Amino acid sequence: MEIRKVALSYSGGLDTSIAIPWLRETYGCEVIAVIADVGQGEDLDAVRAKALASGASSAHVVDVRRAFVADHIVPMVQAGAVYEGRYLLGTALARPLIARAQVEVALAEGADALAHGCTGKGNDQVRFELAYQALAPHLRVIAPWREWQIRSRDQAIDYAAAHGVPVSTTLAKPYSVDRNLWHCSSEGGILEDIWAEPPHDLYQYTADPRTAPDAPNYVEIEFEAGRPVGLDGTRLDPLTLIERLNALAGRHGIGRVDIVENRLVGMKVRCVYETPGGTVLVAAHHDLEAITVERDCAHHKIQIAQRYAELIYYGQWFSPLRQAFDAFVASTQRTVTGTVRLRLFKGSVLPVGRKSPHSLYDVELATFGEDRVYDQRLAGGFITLWGLPIRVFAQANPQLVRGHRERTD
Repeated sequence: MEIRKVALSYSGGLDTSIAIPWLRETYGCEVIAVIADVGQGEDLDAVRAKALASGASSAHVVDVRRAFVADHIVPMVQAGAVYEGRYLLGTALARPLIARAQVEVALAEGADALAHGCTGKGNDQVRFELAYQALAPHLRVIAPWREWQIRSRDQAIDYAAAHGVPVSTTLAKPYSVDRNLWHCSSEGGILEDIWAEPPHDLYQYTADPRTAPDAPNYVEIEFEAGRPVGLDGTRLDPLTLIERLNALAGRHGIGRVDIVENRLVGMKVRCVYETPGGTVLVAAHHDLEAITVERDCAHHKIQIAQRYAELIYYGQWFSPLRQAFDAFVASTQRTVTGTVRLRLFKGSVLPVGRKSPHSLYDVELATFGEDRVYDQRLAGGFITLWGLPIRVFAQANPQLVRGHRERTD
């Protein structure tokens, strides 16, 4: 199959920068650069100009920030999806949306193929290509890292220099960095030594907690049906709310995670993540759910949250299972309306107050003081019936319950 036009997901980083001349040399094709604005805080006009200077026939900047928040981040927060209990999925959440923007440009431009700059060792290749399969299965996929002879960051830097492609990655700081409005991730370089502490200049979104303000900052976050709608009494759209939370939490050094995680392809890798506003938002949402979601739903939702996180991490955003989970989560969020007050202080976030018109917390039921609504005498009958299976088993098998074991020798 002849390749005439390739739509490349372009970030302006090392891998996608050298992909443009490589695609032109290898396939003799036009390269259309697609730059998704996910709030990475860069001059995207300059990134576009760089793509054109590197040989792209055209370059498109697509603003997907609001869709990122509304269609990806908010559902993740509502689901409580945190990979391996620590990673708030900043990169994984963005990839299917970036792929969608890329596919839309590719179809509009009549491209024959889709390309990405992901390595053959990472998760992102899976995330991009599963999205391609869902959205444009008829287009060919080109993954340069699985084809070219470049085998290291050093060789990639040399290739860029030989082709006159300027890149910010250097041998002194060979980190792979991904930024968006939800987080900043760093891996590679000194981080590959899992005993070494991350250098101070690695962090981009958060202050060192040791030098953060000596006085705590209290914030109040308002939710409606599980969606963040206000900060400190001011109604805000979710994008603006997250941006403001990033600034507040970042100043207090909140949201740093240094983790060795399990990649989908089977290896363990170390990543450093910064998710300042997201860490606060997830904590607030979880705390509000504690008073508004019924016990059995809350406990089952914990099980779904882990699987939901895996679906995002594994690139299965467009799967029927994720959509089915969304239906369950949406049902649980009907009562998640209210306000949570949190204390931000030197790297920590602590919910200290919560209120909701749908609160299931009843002080008359919970109090250690005298009450008129809970008859403690009824607890005895409840315990007798609740323990019936244990009692019957114990009576029939006393030696097993007591830990005794018959000798067989």
